[in-house]
Amino acid sequence: MAVGELAKAVNGAIGDFTGRPGTTSERTVFRWLSGKNRWPQERQRRGLEIVTGLPVIALGFVPRGKSKSVPALPEDPDMRRRQFFGAAAGTAAAAIPLAPPASARPSRVGTSDVIRLRDDVERLVALDAERGGHGLEQAALDGAAEALRLQKQSTTQRVRQRLFALASDFTATAAWSLIDAGQLDGAGRHLDRALTLAGLAQDSEMTMQVWNLRAMLARQSRDYPEAVASSQAAQATAIARRSPLHASLAHARTAVGLAHNGEARAALGCLGRAEDALAKADLAQPRSTWMSFYSPAELYSLTAIVRDVVGQPAQAEAASHRALAALPETYRRNRAHTTARLALAQLHQDDVEQACATSGQVFTIMAGTPLPGRMRQLLGDFQRDLIARAPSAHIAHDWMDRYRTEWSSS
Repeated sequence: MAVGELAKAVNGAIGDFTGRPGTTSERTVFRWLSGKNRWPQERQRRGLEIVTGLPVIALGFVPRGKSKSVPALPEDPDMRRRQFFGAAAGTAAAAIPLAPPASARPSRVGTSDVIRLRDDVERLVALDAERGGHGLEQAALDGAAEALRLQKQSTTQRVRQRLFALASDFTATAAWSLIDAGQLDGAGRHLDRALTLAGLAQDSEMTMQVWNLRAMLARQSRDYPEAVASSQAAQATAIARRSPLHASLAHARTAVGLAHNGEARAALGCLGRAEDALAKADLAQPRSTWMSFYSPAELYSLTAIVRDVVGQPAQAEAASHRALAALPETYRRNRAHTTARLALAQLHQDDVEQACATSGQVFTIMAGTPLPGRMRQLLGDFQRDLIARAPSAHIAHDWMDRYRTEWSSS
């Protein structure tokens, strides 16, 4: 019924601006409708305004102690209920998860549209974790276009900014799809657009997401000074200054760039700051969808990269094992990538046979799914180093012969 749907919509709106869903119950809504509660709590008032697009006074509520300065509620309780339901029912019904086609949706744009698009972002992130981001570019761009279309119809500044933020998130996801696929040429263009949209949203977290991806793109392009500068820009965002979790990622990304740029001491210093910041983070707190990947497991993975690049392969191997032990099973692509890094660390200790066996696990982990271009490049690095380090040529040739089919068909 509408009462339950309205309570759910209000709780969802409260969750959007506080980070935790509200606790409004059907009983609370009935108290509003009956007039027993004529002035909801502040969070509930804000939630109602977001859901309905109307000031709470227009819904018939009266501030405590202000009855002489605002219009009184209608005397007839039935009229009061009709007024409240008439204002809220359309938006409450929009809280039902299955959204109708765009042509069938009402022209008013609000929180339910934001929630629907956010769910779409979450689905793309789940696909990325399972098989890699490659192939998601068009779906992400379609999501961005939908968010921008809706923001033009929005009647509130808050909803418009949230839709701009979602458009930035979708566009950054499109850029990530190209980065993961190893198709770097178009990724920068998407990131420029995502940064503009983040600015329009006035959203520092989306701004940090863009700089984080810009650092990854620069590293993939072997432009290590830009990778360092981009990750330092991520450190300077407001969200990184106030959130230890975000600060940890920014420091870790800087460490990777510095390591590749030949600045080993500075890289290890940044790695230490990333560890210190993560120790201060409350990992149980809700977080944005794009940050769901970052955890102790991801920091171990980045640590493995830094340690290997600066010439500490034994420490890199240990960090890779810790990452694999902590990674969720659903993060299949990350597991395969970390396994490839483990193989490189073993190879760099001249444990050639073990490295070859470990690298073969990548194909097993990703069985049934094409290898992302970024992972292919990493395996290409492994093959190049294998040829250089193998005590006899046949070991490298055996590895290439064994996995040529899997590599070419992936």
